[in-house]
Amino acid sequence: MQTVTPEFIAGMPKAELHLHIEGTLEPDLMFYLAERNGVSLPFETVEDVRKAYHFSNLQDFLDIYYQGARVLLTEDDFYDLTLEYLQRAYEQNVWHTEIFFDPQTHTERGVAFETVLNGITAALKQADEDWGITSRLIMCFLRHLDEQAAFDTLAQAMPHRDKIYGVGLDSSEVGHPPSKFERVFAKAREAGFVPVAHAGEEGPAEYIWEALDRLHVARLDHGNRAVDDPALVERLAQDQIALTMCPLSNLKLCVVKDLKDHPLRRLMQKGVRVTVNSDDPAYFGGYMNENYLAIARALELTRGEVLTLAGNAFAASFVSESRRKELFDGLARYVASFA
Repeated sequence: MQTVTPEFIAGMPKAELHLHIEGTLEPDLMFYLAERNGVSLPFETVEDVRKAYHFSNLQDFLDIYYQGARVLLTEDDFYDLTLEYLQRAYEQNVWHTEIFFDPQTHTERGVAFETVLNGITAALKQADEDWGITSRLIMCFLRHLDEQAAFDTLAQAMPHRDKIYGVGLDSSEVGHPPSKFERVFAKAREAGFVPVAHAGEEGPAEYIWEALDRLHVARLDHGNRAVDDPALVERLAQDQIALTMCPLSNLKLCVVKDLKDHPLRRLMQKGVRVTVNSDDPAYFGGYMNENYLAIARALELTRGEVLTLAGNAFAASFVSESRRKELFDGLARYVASFA
């Protein structure tokens, strides 16, 4: 069996399908933006921020995540945040990325929807021009807020259909099932937005069924708890519904106690289209290469399995068929270089 080395992962072309742009806010940038905007932080130093990144569950993380987002106020802030992530993506051979953003996190602080959107999309355009990184932007509804808040956010997105490809569902999962937003997602689909949703991270397998049958998602974010339901695993494999799994996130938020227990390989062996992603890398200790390497080592994945994961992401991405061919051709050239 050929060893999966850091060098092998680093050189491999990749697509990232589960990335919260607010979750790429590194402590250094957080402090810089706080100073630029005159925002006070509950931390004295960058090191104090890093020490705070110890979580026992999803809510622990969300509490500090929303605190950090307070420094994001202007188009320049969102541009700088996004471009810093894209620079790292470029350095890690990420050829395509699909980015979540949470407008409600910002609009409820008085930041205009267009301020958020314009800053992010300007950076995405810059990365395409400079580095050839293609992208899609997905707007998430915060599930801990009510249905009307989601409808209001969808209305704000309607004039920007050319910039926003899809809608998603994130934030506190337990107690907020996908069905809570069934009507919002129906309206979003009618408007042409492609639906995805977080389900089965901390919530039960039933939430995944709801995301499939009531929100009619094209892709599932996380989906760990699918392993609890053999019929669900069969459905996911049969319909080739991709799971955007996030190993280091799951470890950091205690979704799994040890990466050796992660369900990624078991689901892949059952024919489920599993992918590797970084989620909120500034908070969880790793971007794409670190996530691939961590899960490969923990589960003793072969090079073939790692390449399958990379190919799964290309297959599940929301790209044109011509771009998909470019991605797969790049992966094939990479494989050939090791033949």
